[in-house]
Amino acid sequence: MLNLPPTVCLDAATVRRIREEKRLTQLYVAKVAGVTTDTISRWENNRYPTVKRENALRLSEALEVPVSMLILENNESAAATEPQQTLPHRQRRRQIFIFLLVLSAVIAWFVFRRTQAPLVHISLTAQRLLPPHAAPGNIVPVRIRIDTGGEPRGFILREHFPRGWKLIEAFPPASSLDNDEGTVRWMVKPGENRTVIAYLLRVDSRQSLGTISQMQGEVVASSADGKNAPSSVSGTAQLSVAPYLWADRNGDNSVDDAEMLDASYVVEEMGGVHLDWKQLEGIWDAGRYRWEVDKKQFIPLKDSP
Repeated sequence: MLNLPPTVCLDAATVRRIREEKRLTQLYVAKVAGVTTDTISRWENNRYPTVKRENALRLSEALEVPVSMLILENNESAAATEPQQTLPHRQRRRQIFIFLLVLSAVIAWFVFRRTQAPLVHISLTAQRLLPPHAAPGNIVPVRIRIDTGGEPRGFILREHFPRGWKLIEAFPPASSLDNDEGTVRWMVKPGENRTVIAYLLRVDSRQSLGTISQMQGEVVASSADGKNAPSSVSGTAQLSVAPYLWADRNGDNSVDDAEMLDASYVVEEMGGVHLDWKQLEGIWDAGRYRWEVDKKQFIPLKDSP
């Protein structure tokens, strides 16, 4: 057995140098020596110049060096009899300690992952439906069909329409509207289960016939993972400014039975806004219509017998 007095004087500089050369942390040395990291720091800064014999022995085991290397000259005579032995068992203890630390970290990570709410990716799409044409000063019905993939999530829809055009009615009502810039937004809260957003635009009465007008929009859905990147509204993005009623899809100055049936579906899906159904019925009954340029109106014309 090593003949050491009850207390010994540590060589603080040597303790620090050996620990740093071996690339050991104060936390590791403290765990092996059975003390706190603050104690190791105090030993290395000579704030505790003398330590108990047992602590010195545990410190030498943690640093994997003979205790004689860690004490000052006044203890060298007592330490001289310490056998210079190899330390394979100390190395094994260090390896086991590091393995346990890594294993604990892995277990903690798996426990953390299992306690977290699953991240849900919400697939939300928005599709715009427009008639093929609209006349200056007249109404264009616009529908945006929303598909949240079966999950009732909140979302923000933003639409951009040509300058000079005016939004005159929407369902649900718009959350914000800038008719001068041609921008409208809807904020739909989670749980509202909104599948269609409908609005009416009045074409600029000064718009030239033959103009191709452009619409665009984007939708942002709320999600549990916080990824709220906007996606573009798909569907129809263009329509032609032409002297035809919006329900007259083939532009032949008449609304036939098939077109009237399609128009009824549009009116039904746009519940909450007010399309002029009487005008449609009048033109349908008359058989034909003409565009009155000065009045910016459609005039029913009776078919000749």
